[in-house]
Amino acid sequence: MNPSDKHVLVVGGGIGGITAALELASCGIHVTMLEEGPSIGGRMIQLDKTFPTLDCSSCTLTPKMVEVILNPRIHLITLAKPIKVQKDGVGFEVTILKKPRYVDEKKCTACGSCADACVMKGRLRDEFNLGLGKRAAIYIPFAQAAPQKYLIDKEGCLFLSRGKCKKACMEACETEAINFDAVEETITSVYDAIIVASGFDLYDPSEKREYGYGTLEGVITGIEFERLCSVTGPTGGDIILNGKIPHRFYFIQCVGSRDRQTGARFCSRVCCMYTAKHASIVKDRIKDAEIYISYIDVRAYGKGYEEFYKSTQENGVFYIRGIPGEITETDNGLRVRVEDMLSSEMREIEVDIVVLATGVRLRAGTPELCRVMSLERDEYGFIKCDALHPSMTNVEGIFVCGMASGPKDVPDTVASAGEAAARCMEYIHQ
Repeated sequence: MNPSDKHVLVVGGGIGGITAALELASCGIHVTMLEEGPSIGGRMIQLDKTFPTLDCSSCTLTPKMVEVILNPRIHLITLAKPIKVQKDGVGFEVTILKKPRYVDEKKCTACGSCADACVMKGRLRDEFNLGLGKRAAIYIPFAQAAPQKYLIDKEGCLFLSRGKCKKACMEACETEAINFDAVEETITSVYDAIIVASGFDLYDPSEKREYGYGTLEGVITGIEFERLCSVTGPTGGDIILNGKIPHRFYFIQCVGSRDRQTGARFCSRVCCMYTAKHASIVKDRIKDAEIYISYIDVRAYGKGYEEFYKSTQENGVFYIRGIPGEITETDNGLRVRVEDMLSSEMREIEVDIVVLATGVRLRAGTPELCRVMSLERDEYGFIKCDALHPSMTNVEGIFVCGMASGPKDVPDTVASAGEAAARCMEYIHQ
């Protein structure tokens, strides 16, 4: 069998999907990668550093993203998702819906003239920075985006949403790449196998009103804190909130995890360590910072994780066993009320900023994807897989990796993607 005769569909462009695609391509297999967003990179590209080594997340991931773009065996389709999957012999006939970018990828040079000319520049919510920054209606998602092509936000564009704009962006584009007449299109192809790497979403902590997320200034989520810490973020890596540098920090773990009230009795597996990472970053950048971390218990199970957690404690971070019951606003910041389970003491601690370590959830579009592909899901909603073969689903020829099948950190996601690619090659070689 000639590997170049085989074609695999990878759904999802995060670190899991990227790893699986590159593994397959390195074996001579043709890969089509679908990404529902405008760029690959997933959640990992939003992170400042990875634990426990505190390596730069972008420095690790960006070369792999570029490799995907340059690899002749990988065909990337962004703003796309499968809407129909039918078994076709041993393979699958897949119908793909591709949304318009309104910018011709072949003509766009990513010069940025269109965004500079846009009348909505600096007025729309920047999704990549979780609303902490602003963008134009025509934009590139982030500096390292792959592909390096602009797109137009249909809802934010005054011409596409209301028909009331002089189209200054079109006049500014020297290559005539902008096409307001672009429409959705469907693509039907046959693939020998499918790997699902649809990723995850994060719990919305506004449901837990006692924490005041969305109503109290100074209460943010862990992923928002990542963007504040990142040199590619809205503050250039300076930890600044509401124009001030906070000095008193309170981190709350297990927000939306191990919680019957939210319906998520499972551990998200990453919160303990990314909170320790956040505390280490704060200690490094704000020397006189006062840091508290509330926890149920610390789960440091990976290589080097226990040592990293212990070093965080030794650097002066105060761990309090107990989850706060209430956060209120005071004249001097925020007051966190918590019972210290080890000392049986009720404490009230005033801080400048509260960071909520939100747990993981299945990506919003994955249930529909499971319906389309006839995939079973487990009791928590994740894609159900074989206990002995963690990438195999109930449908022969469809494999899963990364957080689509349950909570994992980056090393485990990469490992699961490699396992899925190996199982996929084993299947198509039979």
